[in-house]
Amino acid sequence: MNDLALTNARIVLGDREIHGTLIARNGMIRLVEDGSTQAPGAIDCEGDYVIPGLIELHTDNLEKHLMPRAGVIWPSLSAVLTHDAQVVAAGITTVFDALSVGDLEEESVRIETLRSTYDAILDGQRSGALRADHWFHLRCELAYPRLIEALEPLLDHASVRLLSLMDHTPGQRQYRDLQQYRKYYSKNHLSWSEDEFAEVVKRRAEQQATYSPRHEREVLNLAHGREIVLASHDDTDAGQVEHAKRIGVTISEFPTTQEAADAAHAHGLTTVMGAPNVVRGGSHSGNVAALELARTGRLDMLSSDYVPASLLHGAFLLHTQAGWSMPRAMATVSSNPARALGFADRGELKAGLRADVVRMRVLDGLPIVRNVWVAGQRSF
Repeated sequence: MNDLALTNARIVLGDREIHGTLIARNGMIRLVEDGSTQAPGAIDCEGDYVIPGLIELHTDNLEKHLMPRAGVIWPSLSAVLTHDAQVVAAGITTVFDALSVGDLEEESVRIETLRSTYDAILDGQRSGALRADHWFHLRCELAYPRLIEALEPLLDHASVRLLSLMDHTPGQRQYRDLQQYRKYYSKNHLSWSEDEFAEVVKRRAEQQATYSPRHEREVLNLAHGREIVLASHDDTDAGQVEHAKRIGVTISEFPTTQEAADAAHAHGLTTVMGAPNVVRGGSHSGNVAALELARTGRLDMLSSDYVPASLLHGAFLLHTQAGWSMPRAMATVSSNPARALGFADRGELKAGLRADVVRMRVLDGLPIVRNVWVAGQRSF
């Protein structure tokens, strides 16, 4: 028997907050109601918030643990376990590990570690070593010459549920400002001269023209007939969003402009923005601010991207800075991603759903995770 009882809690439901009690048994929520309980073993939450476990659909936090220092490749399973502990401590109970299938860099830790990381996550799942519920988000770099041969062997596992169509060619999308591209990659290419940089831009534009259109068609063919959700990435204008809609994309990841976010909303795409963008008060690369999209009703979901702790923090700032109710703010990291990714068993605190539950307290305006339960099991 696996019982969980939380009482004297400020419980955030889908449409309101209550001061009450949550009871779960064998990993499933059985009851959520106003009032307290005297049930043996009930945990007094001392008025803390109780919210649904967070759902993270795009995190590349794992990459930091795979290469903790430049030139140092860490054992994959050890890296995965460290990443897993970090996401659970941030309140994330369902995590889509964003693995990059390809890179425009000729020498890339992403390419080098792709298969070993994929296998390590599966090993962690099979052994029960992982605390969070892990799924795969495969990031398809369309201009990568060997994309299809790298992608195809990964697709048949049931944990692959999300594919994003990416194109980081300089001069468009996230890097429409070439100086932003140069600044980002300068850490690896400190000796680029003006002529060398111009040659890099030219070579990568040619690579895009050669591979991206064909690879997009092939990725769509591979995804067809599988239970896989498609996302576009870094859309910049309405034309890119319209194309995404036309080919079956349902999620717009990190639109870089208000125009693209408006188009995504008009076409019924679900828009996700980076929680670090919210926490920092703007984009690190000069793109549209997530809080601006929140204030114009163009934000549906948040992703922690590269900082797991930003997911809860960012959602809470939607409450305190954008004026959203707590249920609406927390939906961006729970029920909205659950629906967008096809989960009917999680994302809210209500009877019949998985007992993915987070207890958190606000300290000086900062939400602090105190406890986490994944399918009713204490994980933090």
